[in-house]
Amino acid sequence: MRICIISDLHGNVEALDALPSDYDELWVLGDLVNYGPDPSAVIDFVRTRASIVIRGNHDHSVGFDTDCQCSPRFRDMAEATRQFTASVLSAADKQYLRELPTFARREVDANVFFLCHATPSDLLYEYRAADSPLWERSEDRASDADIILAGHIHIPFSRRAGGRLIANPGSLGQTKAGNTMARYAIWQDGHLELKVLEYPVDKTLAKIRSMPVPDLVKYDLFQVLQTGRTP
Repeated sequence: MRICIISDLHGNVEALDALPSDYDELWVLGDLVNYGPDPSAVIDFVRTRASIVIRGNHDHSVGFDTDCQCSPRFRDMAEATRQFTASVLSAADKQYLRELPTFARREVDANVFFLCHATPSDLLYEYRAADSPLWERSEDRASDADIILAGHIHIPFSRRAGGRLIANPGSLGQTKAGNTMARYAIWQDGHLELKVLEYPVDKTLAKIRSMPVPDLVKYDLFQVLQTGRTP
């Protein structure tokens, strides 16, 4: 089975449309919305094509109209774009976000996968870097897992810790890995491969330019997408 794993789409439909479709299943680790200009289109894509979709902190924030608890440098961006996102989503879209599970388990070829947005112990909010020693500990929700898949930090990694594989596909829609390339991962034949792809980022930037948010927020969003780094 060929599984495509994506996370942190953030309303970027250009990156999503560029994703190769040669997979058997699509797994989404959360944050479909916020920051980007096309939250409705992203939800439609994921709702019709994904086998597993996890709720991220921005999905939770928009769905329940609450603080996303993101990092301080992104708070103004998150709040301004949350208001925009809420204004363009339908009631059904918001209900879909509210009803997404916060974690999932799947067994594929005798491997047990645990899927979450942030970490097994803090499903929505914890920022845990690839080299954190906390990955070594056994966490109750994922104690039986052979592979833990998480997103949230927008930086891809794959490592072994605590006797299991820990992997983050990075962000498809707003990478912080140092360039404009979208990130995702493929699981096939017992192996996980981190992947990159080009997409027409200028089209996304043009749409952001037209969003009804403050100019400073637009500038910061531009900086993230054009550099792949925190502004």
